Amino acid sequence: MRKELRPALAERLAALVAALGYLAALVAALGYLVALVAALGYLVAGATAARPAAAQSAVVRGQASLSDSARVSLLTILPGNKVYSVFGHSAIRVLDPLLGLDQTYNYGTFSFGKPLPFIARFAYGELDYFLSVQERSRLVDYYWRVEGRPMIEQWIDLDREQRQALFSFLQTNALPENRTYRYDFYFDNCATRIRDVIETVLGDSVRFTARDPGRSFRNLLDPYLVEKRLVHLGMDLGQGAPADREASAREATFLPDYLFEYVAGSRVLRGGVELPLVTRTDTVAGSAALSKPDPAPPWPSVFLWALLGLVLYLTLADLRSGRWSRRWLDGPLYGFLGVAGLLIVFLWFFSLHGVTKANINILWALPTHPVLAWAIVARARWRWLWPYLAGSTVLAAVVLLGWTFWKQEIPAEVVPLLLAIIARSGGLAVVRRGLVSTA
Repeated sequence: MRKELRPALAERLAALVAALGYLAALVAALGYLVALVAALGYLVAGATAARPAAAQSAVVRGQASLSDSARVSLLTILPGNKVYSVFGHSAIRVLDPLLGLDQTYNYGTFSFGKPLPFIARFAYGELDYFLSVQERSRLVDYYWRVEGRPMIEQWIDLDREQRQALFSFLQTNALPENRTYRYDFYFDNCATRIRDVIETVLGDSVRFTARDPGRSFRNLLDPYLVEKRLVHLGMDLGQGAPADREASAREATFLPDYLFEYVAGSRVLRGGVELPLVTRTDTVAGSAALSKPDPAPPWPSVFLWALLGLVLYLTLADLRSGRWSRRWLDGPLYGFLGVAGLLIVFLWFFSLHGVTKANINILWALPTHPVLAWAIVARARWRWLWPYLAGSTVLAAVVLLGWTFWKQEIPAEVVPLLLAIIARSGGLAVVRRGLVSTA
């Protein structure tokens, strides 16, 4: 009696473990879109901290002329621990003691509104940000006292005309009819807007000497996401081949840390002599030393390798017994892959995001897999099932065998998932073909 109960008990336990695991996997699949929203939402802090004070409305609308004592600086807020803050933030400060003016200009402000419409707008690539103005003390209060994030200030060497030109540009840009822009994480965000302002004001008098980082847009994000394994995996899966183009020094300034270095190494022509663009660098709050985050345990990899072990064990057992499918396993597996594929299709063919095009992950996350999942759960006996499964096996094998040849970087965590797809789809195809042949 005990011997008969052991296999049944083992299978129930395996079913329970797999069901819980695949629930997590389905959340992960849906999560890669949310992960993109969270990662690109690192400017949320700006939205909460950058509400313009009422007393400043006259300054924004006014035609104030800066005095000779006015100064301009670039503020860099270092990365924080929360998902939305892992990439850092940038703002411009204009200080004029004689006018009693000390305000910051923040291009990282947006209206969150209701969560679902916001996520829908972001997913489609139609998210508007705007420039807001606030007192410098409020910005420091939020980022340092509330979030505990260090701040570094670089004082920029501008003559009186350039200071006035920059101030007038920002004032005009902050008007309600001008302040809104279409946000793009890589090419038009809080940091790149500040770079553009500096380039516009200084024109040919500035020379940027920063070297190209020698890394793709995708790889530039890696050091910031070592503590956020699932977010990192989600962003990698959601981006296509365009994210693997190597970024220039100028393009890398979408990250505030790189904008800091870009400005720090620049030279400005003054009276026929080249001088450093940054005259002084101060630590406003905290420590200027950027501590490297500790890598989180590789839980996605652990889960997917465990999944591979389970799939191999059950597939070999099914091949020996001639069993066609396990609904508790194959339904969630192919359902998860299909949901991921449908999200890739949406991001590639329907959204406005440029970096989500040409995504090779669609070869293993087939958007037609939900039909297969339904067929398995419903115990359908369609003849096309085994050729379809054979095709799924071949496509996953092609992705794996071409690993080093693809222009798109595929995350290492996908390896056990590809092997699981090859094993399970291949095993099911063999069993199904045998059943069709004997029918």
